[in-house]
Amino acid sequence: MESSKTPFIIVWEESNMEEYVGTVWHKLISQKANINHQEATVSLSDLQSELATYYRAMGGDPGKSIEAANTHKVKIHRRFIDKVAGSQQRFYLAWQDERCLRLPPTVSICTDTSLNEDIYFWLTAMAAQMPNINSWFTDNQFATLQLLKKRPGLKRRYHELVEAVSDERKRYWKKLSAINEQEIQIQQALSEPGSVKQLIESKLHPLPVALWLYPSPWMPTDFIAAEETEEGSSSEPDAIEEADAGRKQANREDDSKETDGLLIFRLESLFSWTEHIPVDRPQEEDMDEDAKSAAEDLDVITLSKKRRAGAAKIRFDMDLPSPIHDELPLGEGIRLPEWDYKKQQMRDNFCLLQPFLADEAPPTPMPVHLRALAAKICRQFELLIPERRWLNRQSQGEELDLNAWIDHLSNPTQSVDMPDCYRRLSKDHRDLSCLLLADISMSTDAAINDEQKVIDVIKDSLVIFSSALASSRDHFALYGFSSVKNKQIRYHLLKNFNEPLSDGVYGRIHSLKPGYYTRMGTAIRQSTEILKEQKTQQKLMLILSDGKPNDIDHYEGRYGIEDTRQAILEAKKQGIKPFCITIDHEANKYLPYLFGEQGFCLISDPARLPILLPRLYLNLTKN
Repeated sequence: MESSKTPFIIVWEESNMEEYVGTVWHKLISQKANINHQEATVSLSDLQSELATYYRAMGGDPGKSIEAANTHKVKIHRRFIDKVAGSQQRFYLAWQDERCLRLPPTVSICTDTSLNEDIYFWLTAMAAQMPNINSWFTDNQFATLQLLKKRPGLKRRYHELVEAVSDERKRYWKKLSAINEQEIQIQQALSEPGSVKQLIESKLHPLPVALWLYPSPWMPTDFIAAEETEEGSSSEPDAIEEADAGRKQANREDDSKETDGLLIFRLESLFSWTEHIPVDRPQEEDMDEDAKSAAEDLDVITLSKKRRAGAAKIRFDMDLPSPIHDELPLGEGIRLPEWDYKKQQMRDNFCLLQPFLADEAPPTPMPVHLRALAAKICRQFELLIPERRWLNRQSQGEELDLNAWIDHLSNPTQSVDMPDCYRRLSKDHRDLSCLLLADISMSTDAAINDEQKVIDVIKDSLVIFSSALASSRDHFALYGFSSVKNKQIRYHLLKNFNEPLSDGVYGRIHSLKPGYYTRMGTAIRQSTEILKEQKTQQKLMLILSDGKPNDIDHYEGRYGIEDTRQAILEAKKQGIKPFCITIDHEANKYLPYLFGEQGFCLISDPARLPILLPRLYLNLTKN
């Protein structure tokens, strides 16, 4: 019997074939057009901590962070293969502003990995030397001269970098089969800084220089002035992270025109058959992605003055609870100053802090799920209670020390001075006061697992912490804070120093809800005033936070960081020890500048905060 073989037939649809060929072609042409050396790529994330230390050691602003830059469109002379591949249109440019230094996320210009690393360190040193750029071409040359004069040890490495970068630039122009006068000037300015006074104008931009910094491309000087004078300016809170991913140049447009009104048009224009083209335009499903993609392609984004400010005013006024549903305000509010780092001076009575008390919060016993943990920690804290004991041979006391008196009488050489023959009962105690300030901003509404939010962990931590300190009979108080601009800093009283721990305190803790924003400097100043009144030798301020200082006005970014740092310095001058406990994984970028290297602790697992907070307190007060 003969075996029959069935032929194997591959059927490839035309659309799949086109997609496959297109993918292969794109990959091939992109590889041909690529001028970088991928095998020697160095990432910014691997050097970020070293560069931050190096930047400060070179004299850079300690308040600035180092972050990855976004691409920007640069019109340069392109090769034919670049035009076919659609490459060499957007570049990573190194630049800085008053808030941070932006460096390329990766560098693969040179064939040697060590040279690519040195490019990062050279740009960091240049940023420390040149905080502002007025003329890109001349300022970079001048900064290079000053840096090499101040740090002569960098000369050899700089010339190695110039040689490597110049070779790569020449290789690109050689493939272009052309060279222009701008490139000749740039090559000379790199090898001999200061020798070229002015760059020749051209319709196209020069190829980006890897060793130079560029002007801030997203916020010109006139826009900064407009932001400072506009009281109602704000930014969307949930758009801050997206904005940090890549800065854009902004242009503010005043749309408050008297001509705004009804648009008049002729109805018959809708029926013009010559303009009707039956083209199928299906609706895109993800409009947000399209908007984000469009924004990335824009170098200048125009912002409306009048309408954005008006919408923000209505929105945030509606965010605040009505007086009927709000907590009880204590007094008319407290006027406090704020530090303006741009002017290097205090703005007196600029902030209004309003204390609140949850007077309608029902008394609540300790939650059942915390009782076992609280009992265990309380037993440890009870060991801190000093034992009462009798001190013998005292000059004053409650009782007569008979042994001391008999020794005095039996001594043949009695002194005419009154002997120390009393017994005194010692009443030693831990001479300290602790104020815990909890950040209850809107970010605490974020979930950390399937069962808990950040605010839930904070409330559990406050309950455990307060029960532990009550067991050790330490003097403590609990407060929470959030803010909406400088006129509404909400300061929630949970427990003051003179109030005993009770179910009423637990009820106020239980009633805590996520608030608004984090104007931390004002809350620290008020806490400092409260701690100053405590008559104890040691004063500790614990700040429980989940993010950096921010608000919807100018307090965002560098301004908030500097004001908070100034408030911390003021507290230290009053003999108060501030210490921050945070769950923010980005805390290493700004907390060392605020609290010092030993002034904060990062909790990697927020769910363990109720257990770790009492341990941290013990370590801070063990002396």
